[in-house]
Amino acid sequence: MDSDDRLLSVDEVALLLGVPVATIYAWRYRGTGPRGLRVGRHLRYRRCDINAWIHQQLEESGKAPMCDQPAISGGVE
Repeated sequence: MDSDDRLLSVDEVALLLGVPVATIYAWRYRGTGPRGLRVGRHLRYRRCDINAWIHQQLEESGKAPMCDQPAISGGVE
């Protein structure tokens, strides 16, 4: 499995975005965070959904992306 295809845990998403784990859960509760999915009892995230959410945040804020590269790739093992 390609590392970009691997599902990320809440802890990994919090680390990537630089926010507390509680913030990830709060965003999910309010429906404002990246799209996640349940795998059994576990909450997981796809990297492409995190990237899409980041780009959406930039568009809504009126700020252009700072680079042509995907927002997040690799990094968390």
